[in-house]
Amino acid sequence: MIVKLNILVFVVLFFNACSTSIPEPIKVEAISEHIDYLKDVKPILDKRCVTCHSCYNSPCQTKMSSFEGIDRGASKIKVYDALRFNAISPTRLFIDAKDTHDWREKGFYSITRSSDLNESYNDSIMLHLLYDKKKNPEIIGEYSPESDDLICPKNQEELGEYLKDKPNHGMPYGFPAIKDSEYNTLAQWLLQGAKGPTTEQQVKLEKPSSNAVIQIKKWEKFFNTSDIKHQVSARYLYEHLYLSHIYFPAADGEFYELVRSYTPSNHPIEIIPTVRAFDDPVVHTFYYRLKKIHSTIVHKTHLTFKFDDTVLARFKELFIEAEWTQKPYLLQYTTEISSNPLKAFEQIPAESRYKFLLDNSHFILMNFIRGPVCRGQMALNVIHDHFWVMFKDPAHDVTVTNPEFLKSQYSNLELPIHSVDDKILSSFSNEHKKKYKIYFNAKEKADMKNVDYDSIWKGEKSSDAPVLTIYRHFDSASVHKGVVGEEPRTMWVIDFAQLEKIYYTLVVGYDVFGNLAHQTKIRRYMDFLRLEGELNFIEYMPKNKRFNMLKSWYIGVSDIKESKNLKTISRENNIMYKTDNPKNEFISNVVNTHILESSNIKFSSMNFIKDGDPEPEMPKSFETMKDYKEAAQSMTLAGSGFISHMTDNHANNILLRIKMLDGTYIRKSLVVNRWRDNVNSLFNGKSVLDSSKDTMDIVSESVGSYPNAFVLVDAQDLADFLDLMKNMRGSEEEISRLHKYFVSRSDPNFWEIFDWFQEDEYMKNPIEAGLLDLNRYARTPWKKDSL
Repeated sequence: MIVKLNILVFVVLFFNACSTSIPEPIKVEAISEHIDYLKDVKPILDKRCVTCHSCYNSPCQTKMSSFEGIDRGASKIKVYDALRFNAISPTRLFIDAKDTHDWREKGFYSITRSSDLNESYNDSIMLHLLYDKKKNPEIIGEYSPESDDLICPKNQEELGEYLKDKPNHGMPYGFPAIKDSEYNTLAQWLLQGAKGPTTEQQVKLEKPSSNAVIQIKKWEKFFNTSDIKHQVSARYLYEHLYLSHIYFPAADGEFYELVRSYTPSNHPIEIIPTVRAFDDPVVHTFYYRLKKIHSTIVHKTHLTFKFDDTVLARFKELFIEAEWTQKPYLLQYTTEISSNPLKAFEQIPAESRYKFLLDNSHFILMNFIRGPVCRGQMALNVIHDHFWVMFKDPAHDVTVTNPEFLKSQYSNLELPIHSVDDKILSSFSNEHKKKYKIYFNAKEKADMKNVDYDSIWKGEKSSDAPVLTIYRHFDSASVHKGVVGEEPRTMWVIDFAQLEKIYYTLVVGYDVFGNLAHQTKIRRYMDFLRLEGELNFIEYMPKNKRFNMLKSWYIGVSDIKESKNLKTISRENNIMYKTDNPKNEFISNVVNTHILESSNIKFSSMNFIKDGDPEPEMPKSFETMKDYKEAAQSMTLAGSGFISHMTDNHANNILLRIKMLDGTYIRKSLVVNRWRDNVNSLFNGKSVLDSSKDTMDIVSESVGSYPNAFVLVDAQDLADFLDLMKNMRGSEEEISRLHKYFVSRSDPNFWEIFDWFQEDEYMKNPIEAGLLDLNRYARTPWKKDSL
């Protein structure tokens, strides 16, 4: 009996020793002053919390860009789950649940609720995490909130486990603590019940201004006009604009989203919660509505689109006034029809649809980047780090000029987006690859014209973007108007059918909540779409150089030899080249002359080196601006030590601020372009990388939504900085010099520096700007050495 009792005591003591103690409630000295959410709390959350908590990649799905998101709370469900065998129910804020109770039913739990304590104590999850950072401010270890193993504590016991297992991981996660005054404000707000806007404030938040109301009435009338032509056009436009942040020039600072609602104009909007924009709304009658966005605008999802009288007139010209190819008829919402846009909208002239896409080429391509993925490794490991995109001119595009050809290929143009919950084995099928090859071969035969410069679309007005630059930043990317950076390794020319296919594959048909098979099939299909764009460009090169050029983009890919027999590789073109560097010559003749003379876009002289120009070298002394420019150019070349150091530390998108002698600032972006032998594999890993060939671009505009590092340089130190960037090899002395300029996530002035870059962006781009995301800032902190 004594032995059994001793064993029982041992077991109890053992488990008590192993269990995690529940953290004590936090004492907060109550004050009589009321803390107002909008005036006192939201500004703090926007500057210090929303930078990481605003999209599907928010740790624990804690979305703090609106009170509704804070009230919804957190979840243990991972939106980005690489091994999800079954699709999950979507958890879109404002759409998939109507109130707090519904979110609790979906597994979300409060981060602001406190137990029924006396008026001087609070034990909410949010306050505990803020207090833990205040108590343990040192930033040690590595921080990568998107990939760290977060248990997402939902109760006091799990919170105790988190605080024990992850010391120095309070909030803000991996960054300096907020100011005492900010902490006290949030603590008082939580103590007072974490209340949101008053009813009056909420109404004001959601209510359009009087100027906006005038525009909304005009636009909702257009979208909801009952004749068939308007209905079909409205559906097409909705499926291309549903992710946009629409603005009216007369309503400064307001943004709206185009939604489908059960209710007509002048009634409260009730969003129809379909998973995808082309899904059946089920109800017979629904209405397109413009809903005001009252969440904080974040850069990574900010897709602006202007609505004014000129745009409305253009929509009417392209879709209503144009003569359609068939008598207008209403479309069904079956998946087979909806998931094949080229077939679904065949009654609208292809020229009208393509001109709409070209009018808005920058916006359309931005959808691929800032669309439903927020974080797009599945979609983005299909592209190189830097390339330029151009478009086929409508008059020279067989998918526009020959409707019968396109019609004959509908079955081969089916996209892999029928389902978001496909069977796993279906992702290994080659059905879509076979159909794509049949389509491409048929397009080659149907297109009888030899290409020349005129077959490249050069735009119709100064605001057009006939050439775009795409940068990949590991699992995010950015799109820029014009030719930005050095001569790219690859280039694309996109035609109408291809552009629609890419858009519907990566945007309308992509479900971030879908299963592994759904996302894998889309990734594999993107290989064909990329190759088609590259082949369209290859056709403009001399016939004897095409295949070798293509092979140089697919090093180690044996299948590429099949492309040698394509007509694209062997057919003639109507271009006469004078040099042995046709790609560079093409850029000079087509991009720099044919396209840019017709648009507002300027050619960058910082990174692009014309054929025959000497390679820039680091000058021995710095006496003129030319010396500094040549030094900057030299550090961007392959082989510069700084580039290797950055890629080794997961940093390829860096924001640089130079303080001039007169106290003014110059801001640049340093963008590292990683070399990949090919991007043809679903599992592109280190085996295709070659850091000795990595390069860098110096860009005047802000690049990307996720800065990896901030760099501060004084003008008098610029020569030292440039020399270090070019020649560093990783010695302790060089690392020490590097830390003089680079801002660690543990820097006491980090938030002040972040605020400067953010405010500078707001000042320079008030419409396009949004809050930057810090989830991917340099993971490992360092201490600034005294030099």
